[in-house]
Amino acid sequence: MNSGRPPATWEAGQAGAVPSQPGTSAAPSLPPLSTPSGPPMAVAGPSTPVLAAPPPIPGDTQELPPELVAQGWRRLWSRRENRHYFWNHLTNQSLWDLPPLHGGRQQFDPVSDPLGIMGQPGHPGQGLKRRASEEFGGPVTKRIPIVHGPWDLEIPTNAVIFERPPITTPHPHPDIEIMRAQLTNKLRQTYQELCHSREGVDAPVGSFSRWLMERKVIDSGTDRLLPSLCYPEISMSMYREIMNDLPMKLVKPKFTGEARKQLSRYCEAAKKMIESRTASPESRKIVKWNVEDTFQWLRRTVGASFDDFQERLQHLKRQCQPQITEAAKQSVEAICLKVYNLSADYAKKIHEKHWELLKEHNITEIHTSLTVENPRKVWCFPIQYALPSPRLPQIEYLQDKETMMLRYKGEALKINTLYLQKLEQLYRYSCIEDRKLDSFLTRVWCMLKRYNTFWAATGGGETSATQATQAALPLTVLECLHKNFGVTFELFASPLNCYFRQYCSAFPDTDGYFGSRGMVLDFKPTHGSFEANPPFCEELMEACVTHFERLLSQTAEPLSFVVFFPEWRDPAPAALSQLEGSRWNRRQIALPAFEHHYRHGFQHVVSSGCGLYVPAAVVLAAPSYLRPSDPLDPLRPSPADSPERADSTMRSGNGTVVVWLQNDAGHARWAPTKERVDALA
Repeated sequence: MNSGRPPATWEAGQAGAVPSQPGTSAAPSLPPLSTPSGPPMAVAGPSTPVLAAPPPIPGDTQELPPELVAQGWRRLWSRRENRHYFWNHLTNQSLWDLPPLHGGRQQFDPVSDPLGIMGQPGHPGQGLKRRASEEFGGPVTKRIPIVHGPWDLEIPTNAVIFERPPITTPHPHPDIEIMRAQLTNKLRQTYQELCHSREGVDAPVGSFSRWLMERKVIDSGTDRLLPSLCYPEISMSMYREIMNDLPMKLVKPKFTGEARKQLSRYCEAAKKMIESRTASPESRKIVKWNVEDTFQWLRRTVGASFDDFQERLQHLKRQCQPQITEAAKQSVEAICLKVYNLSADYAKKIHEKHWELLKEHNITEIHTSLTVENPRKVWCFPIQYALPSPRLPQIEYLQDKETMMLRYKGEALKINTLYLQKLEQLYRYSCIEDRKLDSFLTRVWCMLKRYNTFWAATGGGETSATQATQAALPLTVLECLHKNFGVTFELFASPLNCYFRQYCSAFPDTDGYFGSRGMVLDFKPTHGSFEANPPFCEELMEACVTHFERLLSQTAEPLSFVVFFPEWRDPAPAALSQLEGSRWNRRQIALPAFEHHYRHGFQHVVSSGCGLYVPAAVVLAAPSYLRPSDPLDPLRPSPADSPERADSTMRSGNGTVVVWLQNDAGHARWAPTKERVDALA
């Protein structure tokens, strides 16, 4: 995909409206970029010149029908072409021919424009458009329509990277996505059965999704979702979460009676487990003595308070947990290893099936790594594909009020029409070889299916827990970051919820059509200002901080990262300690718990109601706020007088730490001054 367009001019085609459009303003330009060995070079992009509109001629509205004049059309003169043209001062649209009248209704092509965006008022579906490229003998290009919503896709990028080769990952196909979803759900179910049969507990809620994220930090396999080539093979994240629920899962009780009952049940579970496992005599003695001591305390204590029972439970857990961990270590490690081996086997099956399908279209696998000779510095551009795309099957679609249903082989996926229109705008920006949108709905379906598989929205019992963790920064915060700190790029987002049109995401193969720049750990900018709100998976957080510090040390150009981490203090994770102790830490603030809000997840499938849009959450920018061991509910609804709708924002149940990582040049340009920080807070 996009292999015919040079990366250096990529952002020029995206950075704004067509140069000849009257009233279009140029984006701010950056200084000329220089390669390590050579003179400065001009980078095409936000600095594209803008041609002024010709002055109106006398009587420019007298020869037009009143309906066209009411719609904003004017008749102007082109000195270059020496003929008249028609310009709409409301939409900045230009046509050589007289705009058509449709009896008050706009017409659109259901094949090339299924959403009817070009048929909306101000976007006639017919007529030859006037373009500067046509005046200079270049190809005629369609102007990308602007869809308004909880985003600003017109902000150009200020991120600069070295040219990079296309990815050799095959294009996604609906049949393969169905197979991947089936095997992933089967693996999740196997994980649940292993925990229940071997340890007598349910799989920790959300741990399977966190395992997928933790494994991807070190995975070098072929599948974009299932881990298949990791070392070490045993995931410490999954191991810790299972161990934390042994001998039984603890929850925060609501009443004193529940606290007393939970303490008694924990004693019985610990005694039963240490007797049924291979453990040293010393471990058996310690557990049995503490359990018997607790039973005696329960019998002789009358009128104990809620806090008394909770303190006694924590004391018992501290005394017994090391012995229980030693007794269950081999069994839990066997569960983690079994899940990983099955994942690698499923990934191999998906890989073989995918290439078997592609070979039917005469597409062969690339076994060598691609490189770019003498890479230049360019504005960041979306993912490119080295392999051609096979012919994709058609997707059935049905619109029901504000919702669009996309169906393939009985698999129906739902998305709000507003967000589908947003995806179309992103697709037009990034997927220039599919101008007629022949594969648009199929690729949207593949992308939705991939994220639904990750969210466990099709089964597995993790739906509500996963939704609670998909929280995003409020819109006003993103606007403030752009205004005060020059942020134009999200490092953890998805096509469904990105605020800017340039972002990093978890699945480059499905998201590249919609503007994704790839995975954050593979993204290596030399210039720019970025926002990072990562999933609160400790291994991923630590890898991100290390990656940011490496990038800051490798460039002298302005580079800035505004990082949002949970304020975990008992104990503080290694990633938070590394972030706060970084030599690039220019400033940090802490937002108290229950005094700030995040946006709730999955708003792209929630009815907006009353014609109002509902903000989307940042997928995989998921502050889960609480560690798996914490029984507290992390989020609470925000008050009704919140700037955003009460059903789309959630009050944070934990503190948030905001840290500015900047090199010297980045600090000079985007310094976190008191006024800017106060505006953000």
